[in-house]
Amino acid sequence: MAFFLDEIDRDLWTYLKSTDKKIVLYGMGDGAEKIKAVLDEREIAVADIMASDDFVRGQSFLGYRVKKMSEIEDEYGDDIIILVCFGSQIPEVTEHIYNIAGKHELYAPNVPVIGEGVFDLEFANANKSDLQKVYKLLADEQSQKVFENVIRYKLSGDLKYLRECETPADEKFDLLEIGTEEIVVDLGAYDGDTLAEFLNGTSMQFKKLYAMEPDDKNYRKLKRRLYMIGSALLEAYNVGAWDEDTTITFNMRAGRGSTASGGKHRAARYRDIKMMKTDTMLQGEPATYIKIDVEGAEENALRGAKETIAKYRPKLNVALYHRNEDMFRLPLLISELNKKYRFYMRHHPYIPDWDTNLYCI
Repeated sequence: MAFFLDEIDRDLWTYLKSTDKKIVLYGMGDGAEKIKAVLDEREIAVADIMASDDFVRGQSFLGYRVKKMSEIEDEYGDDIIILVCFGSQIPEVTEHIYNIAGKHELYAPNVPVIGEGVFDLEFANANKSDLQKVYKLLADEQSQKVFENVIRYKLSGDLKYLRECETPADEKFDLLEIGTEEIVVDLGAYDGDTLAEFLNGTSMQFKKLYAMEPDDKNYRKLKRRLYMIGSALLEAYNVGAWDEDTTITFNMRAGRGSTASGGKHRAARYRDIKMMKTDTMLQGEPATYIKIDVEGAEENALRGAKETIAKYRPKLNVALYHRNEDMFRLPLLISELNKKYRFYMRHHPYIPDWDTNLYCI
């Protein structure tokens, strides 16, 4: 039976290079800058930039005057391709995007949150063997559907593939078979939002909570949010998850985007941050559930927990969307660390594929 990649002969970037339609970017910010950079590199012209009507105030972005949707429609009619350049899981926002897709040709180009290059057809074919290995590891039909649909989305930018395979976010608690007396490790704890979700979703069925968060402000919010738990049940560390105990330069921009940087201090937002292995934090003690969402450092974090994973086989919840290679490299690494895992893949409602996760049991 042929692998589904064999059926695909064109990616979004190839199509955009060949079209005569006007290409319009929808959104302002990092996503638009990244997508514009890829288009420029491939000599694909952008006609205009638009934003939602509530955000248009006569501003300019990347040298373009930002226009409303109605202006774009008046100027070009149906002769446009709209490229979504931002992410959201807010139902009203995602529904608005799908409504636009019902009227106009619309795509959400997949560019990595972290790292260079794009997940185009050349990249997929170069890593076809590893992608096939992961497909065979997956434990149920839904996981295989998610895997195939997310890759089809990455190549085409077509949001229908994400919508066809999404499932509710709270499904993970049943899928992971969360029970009583869980020992939880949250790597990339942010402000405690996912720990709070865990507590609410599992009726506080836990024995111990560990958390790592490198950003000072987020760490303080985390401590305030979970103050009622007490130090006997919560151990929170103002560090990043890594594969060794060290100090590295970190980009401490606000929000979830704190990322490691190998370069010199280029601005005040870059700081030296302590990094720690999960194995060091646990000191040989067990964990039953580890969540890893560390803005592109998932491979490092997994390697830093290799002793715990090999010895205790904790249930794993791993983000798969930060880097182009995450879809195959992370599952294969986990399989190497402990061959007893069953692998499940799910995509929860989000545009683009930013809530695609691997659940290992």
